[in-house]
Amino acid sequence: MTAPHGFSVSRYAPERGTLARLAARDSVLRRLDWPILLSALALSGVGSLLVWSATRGRTELNQGDPYYFLFRHLLNTGIGLALMIGTIWLGHRTLRGAVPILYGLSIVLILAVLTPLGATINGAHAWIVIGGGFSLQPSEFVKITIILIMAMLLAAKVDAGDQLHPDHRTVAKALALAALPMGIVMLMPDLGSVMVMAVIVLGVLLASGASNRWVLGLIGAGVLGAVLVTALGMLDEYQINRFAAFANPDLDPAGVGYNTNQARIAIGSGGLLGAGLFKGSQTTGQFVPEQQTDFVFTVAGEELGFVGAGLILVLLGVILWRSCRIARETTELYGTIVAAGIIAWFAFQSFENIGMTLGIMPVAGLPLPFVSYGGSSMFAVWVAIGLLQSIRVQRPMTA
Repeated sequence: MTAPHGFSVSRYAPERGTLARLAARDSVLRRLDWPILLSALALSGVGSLLVWSATRGRTELNQGDPYYFLFRHLLNTGIGLALMIGTIWLGHRTLRGAVPILYGLSIVLILAVLTPLGATINGAHAWIVIGGGFSLQPSEFVKITIILIMAMLLAAKVDAGDQLHPDHRTVAKALALAALPMGIVMLMPDLGSVMVMAVIVLGVLLASGASNRWVLGLIGAGVLGAVLVTALGMLDEYQINRFAAFANPDLDPAGVGYNTNQARIAIGSGGLLGAGLFKGSQTTGQFVPEQQTDFVFTVAGEELGFVGAGLILVLLGVILWRSCRIARETTELYGTIVAAGIIAWFAFQSFENIGMTLGIMPVAGLPLPFVSYGGSSMFAVWVAIGLLQSIRVQRPMTA
């Protein structure tokens, strides 16, 4: 068969068909939220440079290879992107049916941390060493499973049209399922992750339409829990010292307050445009501990200045803004709750991480999403991006 103007249909139609499908209004590529994707990629790209700057001279960490952490950060980002694609391909609705399995698996993993398989890194007994220089922090993935298990329960009857809002029994079950992994993580103890999980639970409840009494009760329970944890001595000494240093920065500037003081010096020295990449005196002098992970924002402040650090805030803001749009525009409560949980997670963890480098929040050992070095945290945030994209892709098309 010959097409008009002498072109062979059999030769050219398949290619045009593929391009047409990709360009179609209902194609996956067209329906992705590109501002979220590009902002997350930009953050990971900037993070690669910051991690490289912070570690290229740290021979005691990089095994004599200045590119060691750079390549690993890029590898973690690549794996994260693959996980995002896999999440979009499966779809959040398909994953909904597998949530009980994922929840059970996450419980097994965090329990494994409390066995001889667990390892202590940076003061927190929250890791499983896999071997070959790789380790796994299960609490990062628990954040996702808490969001999914609570969304599945709270939205089941509402999405089925049986209820307008989750009833009290359903809310109680959802909170109980969230409390179990949080309690186990607290035993590690990993206070920073528990703080994030508590904010996630609060965000999920607010989005679900549950009674305000539950929200107020949860806040009260959180305050009471903090008092009991402190009174019962469940916190390690280094965690208590971190809060003491936050309350009084001049308490021990050469000891417990050292990290925060050096972080503030690094950020303050950057000025408007910064000292330039690889030229920060605090960074090259290795004055700020854990600069490739928890304190990576100090590299941005010192070497990229107010403009570079501000760009990171703008990119995080774009992700949160577009995530709010996804939560608002989806037609199912399940999708709204999942998106809201991710928003609460990203917003609080970003605020806590940046805030502790500025001295306005206590040091809690939380990475900056997409920017800090770390495989588990990178994988988890990209899976979350995949969930957001799936919610957007699978929403009904408007005329």
